[in-house]
Amino acid sequence: MLGFDQKKGAQRPQVAVDTLVGPRVVLRGDLVFAGGLHVDGTVVGTISAEPGTEALLVVSDRGRVEGEVRVPHVVIDGTIKGDIHAPGKVELAARARVEGNIHYRLLEMAAGAEVNGRLVHDTPPVADSAPGSA
Repeated sequence: MLGFDQKKGAQRPQVAVDTLVGPRVVLRGDLVFAGGLHVDGTVVGTISAEPGTEALLVVSDRGRVEGEVRVPHVVIDGTIKGDIHAPGKVELAARARVEGNIHYRLLEMAAGAEVNGRLVHDTPPVADSAPGSA
């Protein structure tokens, strides 16, 4: 889809799709997953990754999410109505529509993508100085 600069360590993780929400599926409720989740249908509820995993959420052009997303890596070509919290990166393809705030570390946005909300850059935590330094 979109590509990140491998030199800067920003390449999308190679995660196999373990779970598929098909195009005729409407899932109501919160979803917690590890690995890869591909949404072609509709999820109404919060989507979150298992803590400490390199999870990847892909929302296709037919996919829709109505709820908060808390996943390290997110690729969107469909619609999300809710805030996105991605401590890794967010890729917005040309047909992406987001109604909510996007909290991200890395962001790639194609021409045509639409965000109705704030883009909030989360910086990595800074290591503490050595004891005794000012």
